[in-house]
Amino acid sequence: MAREPVYESGSDESEDLRLDEALRPQRLQDVVGQRKVIERLQITLQASRKRQEPMGHLLLDGPPGLGKTTLATVIPKELNSELQITSGPALHAPKDLLPFLTNASYGSVLFIDEIHRLSPAVEEFLYPAMEDFRVDIILGDGLSARTINMKLQPFTVIGATTRSGLLTAPLRDRFVNRDHLEFYEIDELVEIIVRNAVKLRTEIDQSSALEIATRSRGTPRKANNLLRWARDFADAKGDGLITFDIAQAALRMRGVDQIGLEEQDRNYLRTLIRVFSGGPAGLQAIAHTMNLDPDTMEDDVEPFLLRCGLIQRTPRGRRATAAAYQHLGETAPENDVDGEPSLF
Repeated sequence: MAREPVYESGSDESEDLRLDEALRPQRLQDVVGQRKVIERLQITLQASRKRQEPMGHLLLDGPPGLGKTTLATVIPKELNSELQITSGPALHAPKDLLPFLTNASYGSVLFIDEIHRLSPAVEEFLYPAMEDFRVDIILGDGLSARTINMKLQPFTVIGATTRSGLLTAPLRDRFVNRDHLEFYEIDELVEIIVRNAVKLRTEIDQSSALEIATRSRGTPRKANNLLRWARDFADAKGDGLITFDIAQAALRMRGVDQIGLEEQDRNYLRTLIRVFSGGPAGLQAIAHTMNLDPDTMEDDVEPFLLRCGLIQRTPRGRRATAAAYQHLGETAPENDVDGEPSLF
């Protein structure tokens, strides 16, 4: 059976982890959305159970918050097998990975989150474990060194990554099953919010669930976070019922606007429009102006702005689109900074 996560009592982080665990579906049939991925996984699981063999290694990729960890935790329950969890950054050397491999039972699952961040030494140590279910341990140095081959119980590696392009080809090719998770539709997010409101022992009407879903960027994790905030707001400012007015007031205080932009997103657009005249402007220049880390902006801020069509990435830098000017109520210039006709 899957091992229960261990939490440090009394910490805010432990409370968040408990809530995440409580809101996660426990079975594949309870997972909302990602229907094509679920259908393929059901076929793989049925075949594995029928042959009584471990499932083939699985790689899940996609943006954060779409359910990669959820799928990785429900699969062992479907197989009635054990689950071990680690992450790429936590595995600094082969010795850090060895306990997970030697403790793996037949048909168990080893979930490696952020697998693209494995060090080269750990990655190479993992290859024979995935392919031949063995590890090669070198004892001694120089001419007296010798290699011991240790056999492992056949098991399944599930890797999760938000940046599949950073995986090396040899590691990627060792995953016989690969699935990409897509952003969720509004109606799917509404269903998730309504279900999880019951788990959180709070009441929410359909219009409020729709309002939260619309501002959740197509991401279940964001929807769950906004639902928790709306619940806290309803308990503090009302009678505990999340009505449409309560949901709107809660989201307004949180700084989440009608399309899901937060204050930092709007500050990015204002900086691009007001300081750099709509662009083109380089990421480093925008980041220094906002006093933010460029990597944070590129990974956390820009993806949603690009998806919404509010900015463009051009060879000369970032540019604000007509939609960005319209959303902020700004007037678009007739010409760009180089005097060329504007896209607006």
